[in-house]
Amino acid sequence: MARKGEASAHLYGEPRKFDPKFRGPIHNRHCTDIICCVIFIVVILGYIALGVVAWVHGDPRKVIYPTDSYGQFCGQRDTLNENKTILFYFNILKCASPVVLINLQCPTTQLCVSKCPDRFATYIDVQASYRYRPDQWNYFRQFCKPGFNNPRKSVAQVLRDEDCPSMIIPSRPFLKRCFPDFSTKNGVLTVANQTTFKDGRGKTRNVTDLREAANGINNVLDARSVGMKIFEDYAISWYWILIGLFIAMMLSLLFLVLLRFTAGVLFWIFIFGVIGIIGYGIWHCYWEYDHLKGIPGSDLTVYDIGFQTDFKVYLQLRQTWLAFMIILCGVEVIIILMLIFLRNRIRIAIALLKEGSRAIGYIMSTLFYPIVTFLLIAICISYWAVTAVFLATSGEPVYKVMANQTLCKYANLTCDPETFNTTNVTKLCPGAQCTFAFYGGESLYHKYIFIFQLANAFVFLWLVNFAIALGQCTLAGAFASYYWAYRKPADIPLWPLFSSFGRAIRYHTGSLAFGALILAIVQLIRVILEYLDHKLKGTQNSFTRFLLCCLKCCFWCLEKFLKFINRNAYIMIAIYGKNFCTSAKEAFFLLMRNVVRVAVLDKVTDFLLFLGKILVAGGVGVLAFFFFTQRIPVFAQEVPMLNYYWVPLLTVIIGSYLVAHGFFSVYAMCVDTLFLCFCEDLERNDGSTAKPYFMSASLHRILGKKKLSPKKAVGQ
Repeated sequence: MARKGEASAHLYGEPRKFDPKFRGPIHNRHCTDIICCVIFIVVILGYIALGVVAWVHGDPRKVIYPTDSYGQFCGQRDTLNENKTILFYFNILKCASPVVLINLQCPTTQLCVSKCPDRFATYIDVQASYRYRPDQWNYFRQFCKPGFNNPRKSVAQVLRDEDCPSMIIPSRPFLKRCFPDFSTKNGVLTVANQTTFKDGRGKTRNVTDLREAANGINNVLDARSVGMKIFEDYAISWYWILIGLFIAMMLSLLFLVLLRFTAGVLFWIFIFGVIGIIGYGIWHCYWEYDHLKGIPGSDLTVYDIGFQTDFKVYLQLRQTWLAFMIILCGVEVIIILMLIFLRNRIRIAIALLKEGSRAIGYIMSTLFYPIVTFLLIAICISYWAVTAVFLATSGEPVYKVMANQTLCKYANLTCDPETFNTTNVTKLCPGAQCTFAFYGGESLYHKYIFIFQLANAFVFLWLVNFAIALGQCTLAGAFASYYWAYRKPADIPLWPLFSSFGRAIRYHTGSLAFGALILAIVQLIRVILEYLDHKLKGTQNSFTRFLLCCLKCCFWCLEKFLKFINRNAYIMIAIYGKNFCTSAKEAFFLLMRNVVRVAVLDKVTDFLLFLGKILVAGGVGVLAFFFFTQRIPVFAQEVPMLNYYWVPLLTVIIGSYLVAHGFFSVYAMCVDTLFLCFCEDLERNDGSTAKPYFMSASLHRILGKKKLSPKKAVGQ
């Protein structure tokens, strides 16, 4: 497998020729993909400029604070609404759902108030009694428009002009908005222990009529209560969560150390375990097949009984168990044959896994490099999120005509609140108002807000992929320095990780940006396809659904393929310092010349690392479960009192898995780098004194070729 024939060389490129001066990652480099580097820098500068422009035009308070019908923030300092932090809706029955309320599109007057109403009252009743019950009028008046104090005005005119609400109902603030104070009494929905209320227009209505206008509010309020309890649990258990994550880190390090000595044992335990499980399945199928012998109806075929919704019917047929037994026998034979014919490949894969542990042992700093990648990605996410919020809140207040009459031709048209009363709209559409709708604008900037948001998302994807590429190239350079050291560890550079990081930034920013750009384009297309699928859901025909499904599947596969190619291209860049396209081509051809080894190594590595992640997360999770449920007597008095013990438990389990993934991603990158170097070593050298191998003695023994030179053997 190490050397192909002429046909294979023609298909997958020529093997690497021996270079006596080659001693690992090239140090005399030149800048690669300079044009892409320049474009990348220009895009970053433009991205910063976009953030500045969005910061100038945007106002996050529009997301945090509710806005009344006049476009003024509730609770904003140095305004009349400074002490009025809650939004009150004149007629909540006009609001179809909480989504409409939160989006400020409810066709009723919205007013900032200092507190929500705590009683039932109607304007008709309050007006009738204001002379001898002025306290009721004074209370009701705080929910009217500012400055209105004319209880003698007719009810019809007040309701037409919406000077005051027709009714108020007991409410409580949520998301800084007044919502009905729902409660359940003996299974009956009530508001302040009442099941009916007066709507202020001469009708008595059931509180269930409020359900549609405030659909889902109870669930949201319950969620708020649960959220507060979860926050409390985090506040009193964060110390123990950090201890759990520290234990996960120690277990991950221990697993990587043990993997150096037990990789072969773990793999063969897994293989023989799978063979044993399949063997038991074959025996069980045969037992069921023999047990059904002579039972009436068991000799029928699947064709005889046709399609049945109850699949238990098929388990009563001997033919079903015979088919299962044949399938399992086929799988068993395939696995055994693969083990027989691929035994040498598997031994090489296990040896590379051990070599990876040895390399990490010499360059321990690589285990902590994922922290750098995490910080870079966190910065990208933060900048993207802040820019997106500022872009979304850019613009000036836009007012629209809100009319109670459905046939009003001016409804939903833009208007000017200062001149609205002088127009004919109020005469043609009685009760119509010029109400704040949303923030927008007619300028060039506001017209292209969506394009800016799309650009924000695209550059975000580009930067995230670049941060990942930088990490992969840096780690690859460090581990390549280990492999190509003739005498280990004597010939390993003093600071391999730092040197590799410097080379990647100084010479190959353009190449890394080029690979990240290709991946970002594919990811953006996938995002757009998901958006189109969401928008067209329910309105698309079968062909459109099929086409979208095919496109999504194709681009998903393309993304996975590009990630694989990019990963190996970055390794070649770290070693030889060539541009992205050349490195990707050479990596691809090198892998194709060793395709069987690639498949075996990939599966062996994936399984062992996945096993390690599960063991770390599961072990720490079990320990956390016994701790937080007070089942460890020694620490029973130290366990904090929690509302939900599963909150820190799930946090520890998920966090442990992520910690293990961070460590094992370094290990996976190490194995991939060593594998490419191994393949290069086989093509460059033949183990002779003139062309010695750089691989370890254990790898060389597996190949079963010439002995290493005495100097080489001593170095190992």
